[in-house]
Amino acid sequence: MRYLLDSNTLIEAKNRYYHMAICPGYWQWILHKNQTREIGSITMIADELLRGYDELRDWAADHAGIFVPITDAPTQEAFATVAAQVAAQSPRMKVGALEDFLSGADPWLIAKAMVTGAAVVTHEAFNPDVKRKFLIPNVCRHFGVQVLNTFELLHTLKAEFVLPG
Repeated sequence: MRYLLDSNTLIEAKNRYYHMAICPGYWQWILHKNQTREIGSITMIADELLRGYDELRDWAADHAGIFVPITDAPTQEAFATVAAQVAAQSPRMKVGALEDFLSGADPWLIAKAMVTGAAVVTHEAFNPDVKRKFLIPNVCRHFGVQVLNTFELLHTLKAEFVLPG
């Protein structure tokens, strides 16, 4: 995969600008780009989406193949590296930030990106001063992992959603 999607990119798209009933082309585009191995995500992101009770849950269940496993040894080793780096930063963070970060999909998403050379697509923004939680872009920057948001991804891959006719 060249780009790994964070759950917030899918949730925001569904809730706001690419609602499944309004812009089905966006969701078809993701599936098409997954077939060409450009876009995907990880199984822990699928797990987050499957906890919902909406059409995004159904979409994730119907298209489980876009979510790659994190059980391979290189990803496990990269996760340990991410966890160690974040743990070293935890004294300057809010109490509980480390546990919150490590219990979710974010460190695994970063680890998979490190192993595969993929960029992470998220709506989180780099903020070196944040203390309340570990942000994907902050951790990615430390490891040299590229980060972009949905709109940068769409421009980069020259997405077009054209009505027939």
